[in-house]
Amino acid sequence: MGPKQKGGPKQKGNNVGEEVEETLQAVVCFPFSLPLSISRPAGWLWDGVKRTVANARKVLADTFETRFEPFTLDRPRCLLPLANTPLIEYTFEFLANAGVEEVFLYGGAHSDQLEKYINGSKWRGPSSPFKQLTFLKSTSTSVGDVMRDLDGKHVITGDFIAVSGDVISNMPIEGALAAHRARRQADKNAIMTMVLREAGRNHRTKSTSFSPVFVVDPTKDRCLHYEEIDHHSEQSSRLNIENDIILSHSELDIRQDLIDCNIDICTPDVLSLWSDSFDYQAPRTQFLFGVLKDYELNGKTIHTHIIKDQYAARVRNLKAYDAVSKDIIGRWAYPLCPDTNLLPGHTYELRKGNLYQEQGVTLARSCEVGRRVVIGQGTSIGDRTTVKNTVLGRNCKIGKNVSLDGAYIWDNVVIGDGTRVHRAIIADGVVVGNDCRVEPGALLSYGVKIANGMTISEGKRIAALPRGDGDAVATDVAAVGEGGVGYEFFHHEDEDESDDESDASSGLVYNMAKLSFSTESISTLSSEVSDIGFSRSESVGDSESEGEEDNFVHDAAVSLYDGLRERVSADVVQLELVSMRMTANASDHQVRRAIVSSFMKQIVQLMEGGKGAGEAVRDVFSKYREVVDRCMFDRDSDKKPDQVDLLLLIQQELAPQNRGDTVLLFTAKELYELELVEEEAYEQWWADERSSSTDEMKKVRGQTQQFVDWLANAEEEESSEEEESEEE
Repeated sequence: MGPKQKGGPKQKGNNVGEEVEETLQAVVCFPFSLPLSISRPAGWLWDGVKRTVANARKVLADTFETRFEPFTLDRPRCLLPLANTPLIEYTFEFLANAGVEEVFLYGGAHSDQLEKYINGSKWRGPSSPFKQLTFLKSTSTSVGDVMRDLDGKHVITGDFIAVSGDVISNMPIEGALAAHRARRQADKNAIMTMVLREAGRNHRTKSTSFSPVFVVDPTKDRCLHYEEIDHHSEQSSRLNIENDIILSHSELDIRQDLIDCNIDICTPDVLSLWSDSFDYQAPRTQFLFGVLKDYELNGKTIHTHIIKDQYAARVRNLKAYDAVSKDIIGRWAYPLCPDTNLLPGHTYELRKGNLYQEQGVTLARSCEVGRRVVIGQGTSIGDRTTVKNTVLGRNCKIGKNVSLDGAYIWDNVVIGDGTRVHRAIIADGVVVGNDCRVEPGALLSYGVKIANGMTISEGKRIAALPRGDGDAVATDVAAVGEGGVGYEFFHHEDEDESDDESDASSGLVYNMAKLSFSTESISTLSSEVSDIGFSRSESVGDSESEGEEDNFVHDAAVSLYDGLRERVSADVVQLELVSMRMTANASDHQVRRAIVSSFMKQIVQLMEGGKGAGEAVRDVFSKYREVVDRCMFDRDSDKKPDQVDLLLLIQQELAPQNRGDTVLLFTAKELYELELVEEEAYEQWWADERSSSTDEMKKVRGQTQQFVDWLANAEEEESSEEEESEEE
């Protein structure tokens, strides 16, 4: 009998009163990458190095992970730091919180490094929640190979969770697991449940190259069809759905607003299907698509569990690395944030402005450390240096007059005086000289040294070749300067790969400075903040300017929520909001979006803490009435566009939420009581077609109908009384 799990269904044994609980297992697949080790003969010419690297990459691109190169040439991706904590730690935390007891690990490249790290971690210690943690040696080069190898080992005894080793999630999986097991008990052919996250078509962690489309039967949460739309191909701009699917189902949801979290709850039948089809390599475009297409043959069904109120994302590419880092620092993935100190020895403390600082940091008096910054132990920052929106690892030495903005600086990095690093990633042990410029999108890998006065241009990748026996590291003077170490790494972006490994799906043509973030950011009410409040693909306002608006809205929402959560006075909150607005030249609409997002999140947090909806709404709006009042300028006009916009934003934010209709009702009443929204605005809002544009929008305003009717009747009664008094 396996170890007992606290949750999960109980099965009757042979003896009366005997109960056996199913052990929950997990399979963690790490990205399959291959280290590029090149034995370099003495006297190798530099152009020969470039040609050999290019040829090696071209051969390997079809089956191996390349999106995080050149970093993954030296280290497995799951050990790369995200907010100064290795990626794998977040994945293990998710599995531990899910009640998993047995974990099977499949590593790709550098598996020796990964195994060494895990053996020395808390997950192998006596207090580990995992009763069994097995590192499986394999020659697998794809998820398909892993599943077939796992099937042959016969170690999976029941339901298991298949997850990628780069998943960040605070989702409690009990609900999805219970639904999966209930379906399985009713129908043995229900073999898999995919966890998907509702986030809108333009969510900032989604690919800009392709869109996954799920066709779902909402009555059974069953996935009927899966397809990927390539935004760069006219041929794949249409869905190809079988006629039988349309004709045999009375109701279908075609969803392009879902993020695939790469969290699947499976039965052992899933492994058998992988083994039966040796040509399947990718989980979605091949396995999922094939099982759905062959339903008449195999009779197996795959279902969905769509989450709205939790955080789940996969760090599948550099764009997602940037986005998820911001969300962890912004506390949208709470409790997965730096001050939780997931690693033994970490001592991060949260300070105002989402500044996380460890003990033993040295800051010059004249340096300026702004908002959303993480600073590791032993790091020093020199005079007149400015740091904002940046992660600094441990034991870094930052010189004088340095500017760091949107940078990811890992451990033991040295940055010389007068250097600017904006929206770039710098790996362990890199030395950047004085008066250098590291421009957006640049990647400097392990051991690189940049000479004084050099400019690393936008998007350039610099690596250092592995050392051979007695050989020096190859250097391209044009790339790193005289006395520098490293060469320009040429990454091939046009190779065809599987869906889990493709450049297309990763959005790899990466430029942090030009990322177009949408309003559907990585958050929802209970544990995240929607980038401005829209959880669905529809928005209120001019969609053409959404990408430009996003940065201000996200930052302002973060700042506002911090103030609300810490009970900062209204005038201080308002002052900071005005300052941010002037700096970004933001519009009134953008300000209202940020206010709605942060206010609704705080209300839901208070409700989760035990307060009733009415009490939570009054607590937030009464204390911060001035903040709302200062963003509306239509008091003296017959039309109330600002007030209507505010109501639409609140309605849109609450539409997908549990008890959203109740919160909307109390919010509408409170805004009226505080004289923030006038009677005419409610009438115009209710008549606005945007307030009833979807079933979700209609549903969430259902309870508010009584309040709007009361206002209308009260106005009519008042008019009648005035007419009667005039007649008298």
